[in-house]
Amino acid sequence: MDAAEAKFKESVPEKDHWKTKAPYKVHDPQDHFDVKYEASCHCGKDDINFTHGHHDLEWYDPTSKSIEHQLPCKVRCSFCHSPIMDEGRNMILLFPSLVHLKTDEAKAKFKPRLHMFYEQRVMDIPDGLPKWSGINDDSDLIEDSPPEEVKENERKREQKRKEKFAKGENK
Repeated sequence: MDAAEAKFKESVPEKDHWKTKAPYKVHDPQDHFDVKYEASCHCGKDDINFTHGHHDLEWYDPTSKSIEHQLPCKVRCSFCHSPIMDEGRNMILLFPSLVHLKTDEAKAKFKPRLHMFYEQRVMDIPDGLPKWSGINDDSDLIEDSPPEEVKENERKREQKRKEKFAKGENK
């Protein structure tokens, strides 16, 4: 945290410190922030990477029926009310249909690899991908999960984990 960010944090109540953290932190041009993807909601506002921070966004917590920013919550555009993402305590689930995928490589990164919570599905999806009853790896494989696909996914995941560990990226 630089001096300017620290001074800003001191000037706002602690309950608003989330505004200085990803994904809502506004990046100064001298930060040279590397934008990987661009996106826009249905009204055309192209600020899904939140280059303007939390402005033009609304939150909703369905559990408490609150519109205050508290985790977990749903995030939407304050103009057209398009759903943008679900935000959890340590993750976000961005709606991929909002992302402008410009290359085949980018499209491949967003390609589905498995289904979670498949027992709670609304409709069957006979696509040959592994289907988990809950969180993948922490639940049971169900339905038409192809065993060879599951083994291959596990092999690749373990290989990536080993590569990250060897590079010291296991933090």
